[in-house]
Amino acid sequence: MIIVISGPGGVGKGTVVRELVARDHRLWLSRSWTTRDPRPGEADDAYVFVDRDAFELHASRDGFLEWAEFLGDLYGTPVPEVGDERDLLLEIDVQGAAQVVGRHPEALFVLLLAPSNDEQRLRLEARGDRPDQVDSRVAKAAEEVAAARQLGAIEVINDDLGSTVAHLESLIADRRRPSEASG
Repeated sequence: MIIVISGPGGVGKGTVVRELVARDHRLWLSRSWTTRDPRPGEADDAYVFVDRDAFELHASRDGFLEWAEFLGDLYGTPVPEVGDERDLLLEIDVQGAAQVVGRHPEALFVLLLAPSNDEQRLRLEARGDRPDQVDSRVAKAAEEVAAARQLGAIEVINDDLGSTVAHLESLIADRRRPSEASG
């Protein structure tokens, strides 16, 4: 199964995904590549940080399941090497999600949202985004949400980490049931 967690910057995708992976050994999180610089305090393993030339070379060799340019930087999900016993979890932007859902319409596609635009802004500032980046990401959020809704994403408001993760675990369990019953 493919699980796509998407949403605008600052909604808490990384925090939610880390908690899901910690709780569910059947999930395999793909680590995305990016050409952007690491944020202050960001873990070295948050992304595979590469220059544009390395990224474009990998893309030219069909090394990505999906990739897109967002606010001047490239982001991509490498083609995974996951066994049948694990589910692929992707934490990607809406452009990437559209590519994955286009190729894999059976994927569980979740749009994670902050409780409000003000809360999204506070989260972006708290993680160290520059003021111009915060403004760009908040402005882009409406487009991303509209695109995800057109793709039929299941919306989940991330207002409390515990309840958000529990809701996602329930969605994943519901999606696994039919395949477990037939297998």
